[in-house]
Amino acid sequence: MADNLVIVESPAKAKTIKKYLGKNYSVVASMGHLRDLPKSNLGVDIEHDFEPKYITIRGKGDLMAKLKKEAKAAKKVFLATDPDREGEAISWHLTQVLGIDDSDTYRVAFNEITKNAVKNAIKNPRRIDYNLVDAQQARRILDRIVGYKISPLLWRKVKKGLSAGRVQSVATRLIVDREREIEAFIPEEYWTIDAHLNRDGEKNSFTAAFFGNSNRKIELTNEEQVRDILSAVENAEYRVKSVKKGEKTKNPAPPFTTSTLQQEASRKLNYTSKKTMQAAQQLYEGVEVQNLGTTGLITYMRTDSLRISEEAQKHALSFIKSTYGDKFLPAKPRIYKTKKGAQDAHEAIRPTDVGITPDMVKGTLKPELYRLYKLIWERFVASQMQSAVFDTTTADIEAAGYIFRATGSKVKFQGFMKVYVEGNDETEEAEGVIPSLNQGEVLNLKKLEEKQHFTSPPPRYTEAMLIKAMEEDGIGRPSTYAPTITTILARGYVAREGKTLYPTELGFIVTDIMTEHFRDIVDIEFTANMEQRLDSIEDGKVRWVSVVRDFYEPFESTLKTAENLIGNIEIQDEVSDVVCEKCGRNMVYKMGRYGKFLACPGFPECRNTKALMQEAGVSCPLCGAKVLVKKSKKGKAYYGCEKNPTCKFMSWDMPTDNKCPQCGKILFKKSGRFGEKLYCADKDCGYAEKITPSEGE
Repeated sequence: MADNLVIVESPAKAKTIKKYLGKNYSVVASMGHLRDLPKSNLGVDIEHDFEPKYITIRGKGDLMAKLKKEAKAAKKVFLATDPDREGEAISWHLTQVLGIDDSDTYRVAFNEITKNAVKNAIKNPRRIDYNLVDAQQARRILDRIVGYKISPLLWRKVKKGLSAGRVQSVATRLIVDREREIEAFIPEEYWTIDAHLNRDGEKNSFTAAFFGNSNRKIELTNEEQVRDILSAVENAEYRVKSVKKGEKTKNPAPPFTTSTLQQEASRKLNYTSKKTMQAAQQLYEGVEVQNLGTTGLITYMRTDSLRISEEAQKHALSFIKSTYGDKFLPAKPRIYKTKKGAQDAHEAIRPTDVGITPDMVKGTLKPELYRLYKLIWERFVASQMQSAVFDTTTADIEAAGYIFRATGSKVKFQGFMKVYVEGNDETEEAEGVIPSLNQGEVLNLKKLEEKQHFTSPPPRYTEAMLIKAMEEDGIGRPSTYAPTITTILARGYVAREGKTLYPTELGFIVTDIMTEHFRDIVDIEFTANMEQRLDSIEDGKVRWVSVVRDFYEPFESTLKTAENLIGNIEIQDEVSDVVCEKCGRNMVYKMGRYGKFLACPGFPECRNTKALMQEAGVSCPLCGAKVLVKKSKKGKAYYGCEKNPTCKFMSWDMPTDNKCPQCGKILFKKSGRFGEKLYCADKDCGYAEKITPSEGE
């Protein structure tokens, strides 16, 4: 038995840390929380200062006994859980269940799991930070009170299985409000006129957009107005009135916070927020890397700070200089200002060692981990590089007293763009290159192109856009964005179509009830203020009990009023065209843990249920029956025969009705980062071809 015991949350983290500590240290995992509030009841003593009643989580008894035995035998117990409120709370719970005296508590925290960081933390332990514990406990109790007090009311009045949450209800409201904005939107007509021009002796044309006249910009709002302008300019002389040349610089984006990482991974990698955080957790805790062993590749991934350590910045600048050259270094090291109200305890998300390039880990990391690490690495390196520089040109071209404006830009110096360019939720028109024009020059008109447009409603939220809105409004904190979105999807309040999130009928109904009867719970400003009060607990400025009491007293009154005012609301299940083979009724759509499924409306007399299957539109390569699109327990789509279990066909990739030109076997279709390809089912054959999109796709 080692003299020193180190307790962390996960086996992966334990494995990485063990590598850095000697034989005198035993490193074990608590597998997350050992204690929590009970699921069967509120678990909070309202009458006695909201005292929480923690119990051992089911199934953790044996682990707890093992940890107690090891802690008793060790001379020192180091608690090395994550460096945030949740991690601090886990460490505190460990002191309670293992019987560790506060004076003997050795709490260690590190922002990155590297040899230096771990060893320095072990050399400089501290006591439990009770302000952090209290902030976590206050959040847990507030969320429990809201969930366990409002949810039963929704069960009685609306539908069993519904739930309300302090943050999830606000997130759902954002999506519902956006949908209503879209429904209420009245499009307005507008027009554009483009002149396609070229110079004498040049084949290539460029585009100048209608601007107005020499005095002002003219908005084109109807066809009659457009026709008048076209008749004036179609046979006119197009003369360059002015040419303005300039230079524009573009600065790099700062390194990632939790929010911006989730947004960018959604845009560029098509990752859900949940997938992003799971992958980031693995990269932080440690993964196997060739020639390096188990290594923590990134810093802690729950942060809203833009700060980076001086040492990390020096390494980045040295790397940039040696890899790209002096001209890619900024005049002075870049310092990014963290937004007001952000928690600055941790650095921004960055590689633990900028020298471990994506190419070095590509061969050993799983593809989803490699792609996320590459994104984090590139963003961090680019954030420390010189700005990009563009040469810009704006030319005003006059025709019959009207002005057409052509703009163009050309990269003069790549700067940070050599490594990384930030994504954007909005569709941006790229500026083209226009020829070097001279004032007074006469141009040839190749074509006039007028187009009618209508203004668009605000777009539905994607996960990236919702996370951005939640962060801007102060709803939740870095650790809550992904779980909140997962919850509202699982509850059936929100559905996903591609990347887009939209509210279900249930989402509308529950949001309307919450807005009418629990206004504070779904009020953005109220929720943001509560986050600030939780931050105040963490800062030691206010006691957690007073924060919970200030919330509970008006909440209790609201709850009693709502009980009397809310009438019974019946939600009709959507009826399908699938007939129950046991009783003949048309089955209805229900929402379950893994999404929608079919159930017989004759429950409880008939308990028949079916998975909701979508036809793939191809035949089974083994028996010729229909192939269905199914979902695994983790929600991943796969393809299986409708005659399962009689027919054993199953594939992660979609079979096609095409045959391999080399061996005659079936071809499968696979989607990847660089598009789609067809490949032969026979691995020994090895045939593959890239799918070329047809015209218009």
